[in-house]
Amino acid sequence: MVSFRWLVQTIMALGTNAYLLFPFGSVIYQGPLKAVCHPGLNCYSCPAALLSCPVGAVQNFIGSLRMWSPGQWPHLGLMVLGYLGFIGAVVGRLPCGWICPFGFIQDLLYKIPSRKFNLWAPLRYVKYGVLVIFVVILPFFLVDVVGLGQPWFCKLICPSGTLFGAIPLIFLKPGLWVTVGFYFWNKVTILILILVFAVLISRVFCRVLCPLGAFYGLFSRNTLVHLEFIEGNCVNCESCVRYCPTGVKPYEDQGSRECIMCLKCLDACRFRALDFSIRRPLPEPLSQPGGQPWLGKK
Repeated sequence: MVSFRWLVQTIMALGTNAYLLFPFGSVIYQGPLKAVCHPGLNCYSCPAALLSCPVGAVQNFIGSLRMWSPGQWPHLGLMVLGYLGFIGAVVGRLPCGWICPFGFIQDLLYKIPSRKFNLWAPLRYVKYGVLVIFVVILPFFLVDVVGLGQPWFCKLICPSGTLFGAIPLIFLKPGLWVTVGFYFWNKVTILILILVFAVLISRVFCRVLCPLGAFYGLFSRNTLVHLEFIEGNCVNCESCVRYCPTGVKPYEDQGSRECIMCLKCLDACRFRALDFSIRRPLPEPLSQPGGQPWLGKK
């Protein structure tokens, strides 16, 4: 399973960033595929990107809400939210573990030999603050004179946009150096810090700052497919925890919002205490003739 996942991650990273004509024509691909959002964090402005960024699309949708007249519906923005909600409801954070290019970069960096550290658990809640503040509140309330908000997460934080978008564009078009200012250097600093910490702490950006992971995680308790824990087979060896890139303990927190569905725990468990399956509805309680639930003998 691990080798297959690496193959999928490689194919997705290269396949969704396969526009190789950018040195000869338009620097950014603007064809019909750009109307589709990548399920992972993949920058719209990356010269090779074929798809759009879902976080950027959501921010642009929220930032434009004040410009819509009463009675009008911003259909495109609602479609993006529905698209992301559908993915979250079906597979939760599986895109984070299998097809997100920046997640793949973090996996590669963590393989660099070095001393490794555990993440301080309360930091995992920061990403929900990033989602609410930078993706929702700031684009809606900080608007220009015509009422249009800005994608503040993209402008202030996004390391994927810096790595795959801003830096390549500057080198492809040196004339853009004159436009470089606070926002660029702020994001470069954040990118460097994240890349360094990604060597020391597994999936640090996914666990601490990623608003897309936070959004998908809201569905993790009730996804259609899930990681099933078979309690009778578990011997508490904790092999699953040692191999989990986000520190999930499946035997304690089933349906964890931190689980990225990478399935490394399935390979690690030798006792078949974990399974990847479709969620089955809970059985209805047996009823007595009078219609009351049967709870067994007193």
